[in-house]
Amino acid sequence: MDYETDVVVIGAGNAAMCAALAAQEQGARVIVLEKSPEQQKGGNTTYTHGSIRFAYEGVEDIRAIIPELDEEELKTVDFGSYSEEQYYEDMCRMTNYKTDPELASLLTSESFETMKWLTSHQIKFIPIYGRQAFKVDGIFKFWGGMILESVGGGHGLVEALHKRASDLGVQILYRTMAINLLQDDDGVQGVIVKEQGKTKVIRAKSVIIASGGFHANIEMRTKYLGPKWDTVHTRGSRYNTGEGIQMALDIGALSAGNWSMAHAVTGDRYLPDFQEGFQRLSYPFGVIVNTDGRRFLDEGADFRNYTYAKYGRRILEQKDGCAWQVFDGKVAHLLREEYKGRQVTKVKANTLEELADKMEGIDKAKFLQEISEYNKAINDAVSFNPNEKDGRGTTGLAVDKSNWANTIDTAPFEAYAVTCGITFTFGGLKINEQAEVQNTMYEKINGLYAAGEAAGGLFYENYPGGAGLMAGAVFGKIAGEQAGKFTSRNVVEQL
Repeated sequence: MDYETDVVVIGAGNAAMCAALAAQEQGARVIVLEKSPEQQKGGNTTYTHGSIRFAYEGVEDIRAIIPELDEEELKTVDFGSYSEEQYYEDMCRMTNYKTDPELASLLTSESFETMKWLTSHQIKFIPIYGRQAFKVDGIFKFWGGMILESVGGGHGLVEALHKRASDLGVQILYRTMAINLLQDDDGVQGVIVKEQGKTKVIRAKSVIIASGGFHANIEMRTKYLGPKWDTVHTRGSRYNTGEGIQMALDIGALSAGNWSMAHAVTGDRYLPDFQEGFQRLSYPFGVIVNTDGRRFLDEGADFRNYTYAKYGRRILEQKDGCAWQVFDGKVAHLLREEYKGRQVTKVKANTLEELADKMEGIDKAKFLQEISEYNKAINDAVSFNPNEKDGRGTTGLAVDKSNWANTIDTAPFEAYAVTCGITFTFGGLKINEQAEVQNTMYEKINGLYAAGEAAGGLFYENYPGGAGLMAGAVFGKIAGEQAGKFTSRNVVEQL
């Protein structure tokens, strides 16, 4: 049996479900296509911590999103502020000023209102204590412009969005993959799908592509990202294999964004693909060395959520595509929760010599020399402060550390084997400010929209942590609103 509806949404993660909710608000009938089985729904969103970056002016804005914050809790918290201007500048700075200025401006200016819209759909958020704030003198001070996460992390966000959509009458088809777009001279008219192995047609007045990028497609990432990317650890959803982007390109859509780069983090060297708990992101408080025993990047160049998406690529460039993160006893209490799990490739010792003996593949002599030189180069006249870029760095090294430099001299010593893991790709479809997909003549394709990782142009080389979920929500909401309005216009014209 074929289907007929107003709006089809391809994908079922954060961007897709925001699109579905927004289209439903416009009175449209909506069908969501989820390629995966129901228990694996949600795309990459499920694999995130649910951290989301938005602009806010102060505590009253936070209370607008979390009204249950009480006065006692607020006495121990310093949320600070994060203006639209700061957000926009971070988008520009992180992408070497290559981000699409119109899309970046829309992302930053709409971020707070979109957060309030999410709460109106019963999505709950909480402060990110522990990962984005450290307690100093009895006060949690947030850093890096990111302060909230969805309750239950990414999995909780997906569950809440799906429940809300189902309650409002949105139809979700699981194990249903879009194969081709239906198009005529008037625009997109629906999709051909495989629903649990059966080919079917869904007639629709508009289609929203929110099916993610191609990080889980080995052929595509090797083709576009280059050598070695076929062997990297694959994070996130195994179902993000690029068909949504490809089917739009097949009908003349224009590509956009950074197709040769991706969100690539440092994580456990031996954890299997598609597993949660891969990331190892406390590196600003230690050092990273390759198997030659040498440091090769500035671990303290910026806050972790401004560097983590590009440092995986730097590790991939090293011999054997691997490295070791090294910490001493002074900073062990600052390590994130992912360092404490069962599936952690870790060695521990009471001396650096013993540690080196346990670090597989390391050049022991060069490693010990590197740590000695690093310790001597630290400016210990500057106080260490994990909540701000403290300027406690090194001088005179081939690769200096800019912030959070502490001597590695206190037992017990720990080292974690790490490699590169790809999270999502930056290349996608060209959209305008209405999330309409553009063709190669730079004209909109009637009835076709895109959001989330399927839309390109926002992220180049790097990105600010939490901006991905926010972009998915902002442009998913816009895509849904516009698709719903387009459907209404079509109905009026037919009458």
